[in-house]
Amino acid sequence: MQSEKCLSDLREGERCIITAVKPSKISERLKELGFTAGTAVMCRCRSFAGDPAAYCVKGTVIALRREDAAAVSVTVS
Repeated sequence: MQSEKCLSDLREGERCIITAVKPSKISERLKELGFTAGTAVMCRCRSFAGDPAAYCVKGTVIALRREDAAAVSVTVS
């Protein structure tokens, strides 16, 4: 069963596939970093307070704030 959610909703160790990047102040930069539709992503870890979180995308670990990760729609299976 697949569910649609935001990248910011992922728990540590959870994997997903990006479905879209919504327009935001950093959406173009996210696309340049590899956050594009069809790309697999895993939430590596979250800070103690939960923000930011580290995501593994295309072999690179990138930390994003919750507000920036909320612009990325994903499907979790």
